[in-house]
Parts: sequence; structure tokens; C-alpha cells
Amino acid sequence: MSPRRSVAEARHTHDRILACGVAVASVDGLEGLTIGRLATELGLSKGGILGHFGTKEALQLATLRRAATLFSRLVWAPVEHERPGLARLRAVCDSWARYLVEEREIFPGGCVFATASVEFDARDGAVRDEVARLLRVWRVRLAHDLRVAIEAGELAAGTDVEQVVFELDGIFLALNQQLQLFRDERSVERARRAWERLLS
Repeated sequence: MSPRRSVAEARHTHDRILACGVAVASVDGLEGLTIGRLATELGLSKGGILGHFGTKEALQLATLRRAATLFSRLVWAPVEHERPGLARLRAVCDSWARYLVEEREIFPGGCVFATASVEFDARDGAVRDEVARLLRVWRVRLAHDLRVAIEAGELAAGTDVEQVVFELDGIFLALNQQLQLFRDERSVERARRAWERLLS
């Protein structure tokens, strides 16, 4: 086997492990992400999984980062070209809702970050810190467009940016719960009314 082929196969295996890890984490949480389970589901040895990540914590962190990359690709990338401010915020909200409704093959249990925040919010350690960091990155992105909207006169000068980000986050946490726990597809329209009211 050529070195180039060997590297390509290792990368392919690495990607397969993370794709499976994201799916498992969205349903059973990051603690459900065990070396043995992934080895069984993927037909690999435990040593093969450990060779890529070394420890369960490293696997959890890599899974979180892959989920963040997928989230950005599915939610942010399709609307990044929109005009900054309210136009892009509304487009982000549409894209965010679509991700929760349509991306069941990649995230069969819904939003990995909603699951991970509940799972790790009361713990200390690298995984909790990474969940918090990734959520902060997303909130900063939302806050940026809100500030642009205020500067452009699209929102009132006294708009509390952090409050709006807080409420947007709450809307989508609630939507994830309604879709996953109650299987309520109608909740998308409730969420839409909530974010339109917030951004009007």
C-alpha cells in the first residue's frame, strides 16, 4: 500500500468515526460515546479507535468540534452571503430551524449542543469548557449581526443585544425540545413567530 493511500484511508476512517460519534452523541450524549460502542458499530477494533483519539475525552472533544463544523456548514454557510444585520439574522433563524427539522440523518437525536449543555453544565473539565466555548462563539456571531442592525437603524438604539441573544438561544432550545420530546412539527411556526416578534 502506498503512503498516500494509507494516509487517505486513515483520514477516511477518522471521518467515519466522527460521523458515527456525532450521531451517537446527539441521541445518547457524549457519555454514551464509548470506544467499545463505536468499534462495534463501525466494525473496527477498540485499538483502531484509540489509535485515532487516544482517550475517551479526546474522542468527545473531537466529536464536539466536528459537530460544530457541521452546524456551521448547515446553518451559517448557506446564509453567510446575506446582508449583515436583520436580513442575515432572519436567514440564520430559518436555517437554524431547518437544521433541527431536516438533518435527522446526521443528528438523529437533535442538537448535540443542547444535549451536551445539559449533560456537562454541572461538571468541570475540558469537555464542559469546550461546550461553553463553542456556544460562546455562536452567540458572538449572533451578537455581531444584532449590533450591525442597531447601527443601521433596523433595531432600536437601546436594544439590549445580550438579552436578544439570550432569547434567541431560548427559542431554539425550546424548538429542539418540542421536536425531539414531543415530536411536534407545528412548533416550528411557534418558534418563527417568536423570533419574528423578537427581531421586529
